[in-house]
Amino acid sequence: MMLRTHLAITSLLILLFIPHVTFKIIFIIVALIATLIPDIDMTHSLMGKYKILRPIQWFVKHRGIFHSFTLAILLSLLFAFYVPILALPFFLGYSSHLIADSFTIDGIRPFWPFKDELKSKIRTGSKVESILFYVLCGINIILFIRLFYIL
Repeated sequence: MMLRTHLAITSLLILLFIPHVTFKIIFIIVALIATLIPDIDMTHSLMGKYKILRPIQWFVKHRGIFHSFTLAILLSLLFAFYVPILALPFFLGYSSHLIADSFTIDGIRPFWPFKDELKSKIRTGSKVESILFYVLCGINIILFIRLFYIL
């Protein structure tokens, strides 16, 4: 999936969870950053373009460990023990990226290092993905407006 679709999906989840969260700004920022992290192993991704991350890209295959719930769970557990306020938004953002990518033709290996794959038929950048993005944007707008009526 493209970055914009990942952000739209994570935004939808943020809008669903935010009424139940105490530290709203932290929750939003962490979830949005976490949704970018799985693509850190690609040189042309938003986070992967930084040269300081090149060593990761030399040793890790794209859609390998960074596209697995293995790493998502381990990092979320570290946050839960050391900075608990970050654990839920991190897991939410990171796992939403993984779930979205599991619907693409490239798929993911959900429990790396095991070889099992989750994949489907959506091509990254296709018309289907574009339609999904615009539908998500519409839903996000409705939820955003509704959020202000609740508050």
